[in-house]
Amino acid sequence: MNKAELVDAMAAGAGISKADAKRALDSFIDATAGALGKGDRVSLVGFGSFSVTHRAARKGRNPQTGKEITIAAKNVIKFKAGAELNSKV
Repeated sequence: MNKAELVDAMAAGAGISKADAKRALDSFIDATAGALGKGDRVSLVGFGSFSVTHRAARKGRNPQTGKEITIAAKNVIKFKAGAELNSKV
């Protein structure tokens, strides 16, 4: 399912226009991204939770040359599905 299909499903499920559903989805994405950017956790009961973790720098290998490289440290987003979502899948 892509974003357009999700907007269509949200509009049909909530009985609202596609434009309103798109604005609601965009607002959710912006709010979630903002919270994660500050290092907060976003928890949606029954669906799951988004959190940010730090991945330390590490050594790796270039698969083409075999030369050792350093992979930089970075923050990554993790998603853990809730029990209700797991039971539906």
